[in-house]
Amino acid sequence: MASISLLAFTYSSLIIHFTPYQVSAWGHYDLTQGFVSLPLNSSNLVIQKPYNVPVDQRSSFKNGYYKLWVFSTDKPLSLTSRTNPRTEIRVTGYDYSSGVWQFEAYGYIPNGTSGVCIMQVFGASQHATTLMLRVYNGSLSYYRGAVIVRNIYSRWFKLNVIHDVDKSKVKVFINGILKYVAPGRGGTSHYFKCGVYAQDDASYHMESRWKNIKILKKCD
Repeated sequence: MASISLLAFTYSSLIIHFTPYQVSAWGHYDLTQGFVSLPLNSSNLVIQKPYNVPVDQRSSFKNGYYKLWVFSTDKPLSLTSRTNPRTEIRVTGYDYSSGVWQFEAYGYIPNGTSGVCIMQVFGASQHATTLMLRVYNGSLSYYRGAVIVRNIYSRWFKLNVIHDVDKSKVKVFINGILKYVAPGRGGTSHYFKCGVYAQDDASYHMESRWKNIKILKKCD
């Protein structure tokens, strides 16, 4: 009987000990705790768009949010670029090479937008990016691999991406819930982007909307 009681006590102790960790790691909690929100204004949010059209023909800012769109037949961002069409917000002034950094924003993907990258962590050693979040037929995915969220269309969602450079790890949170953990991909310089960047099997019209964009850095 004593051994059974001891086993029950040990099991209860484990539950008491580990439950707070599980809740804080996988449930809703303050993702900004331990981070400092950095000053950000319109000069830090540079819009990259097809080189042959004015910026107001591929983006707008009204009602508190950015609307960015591009067509699969558009030109790249420069005459010398061989990349696919894009209209993206490139965060400037906060390129980083070490530490723990966080992108936070609310995003919205209209129905029909597909074959497109909506957010990326630029910079890697053997690749151009450390992270790409893409939309294919209504599902948000890690590159063209694992599906992170299904049925992402036509609703605002809160996106947090935390990049721990030193530990080589990227975490993706949707509406405050950890949805995906990916390895880092090396590189000596990184920055955040969001918008629409055509990928394989792109729809003719691609659009995303963004508001309350924040950049945060973990306190030392």
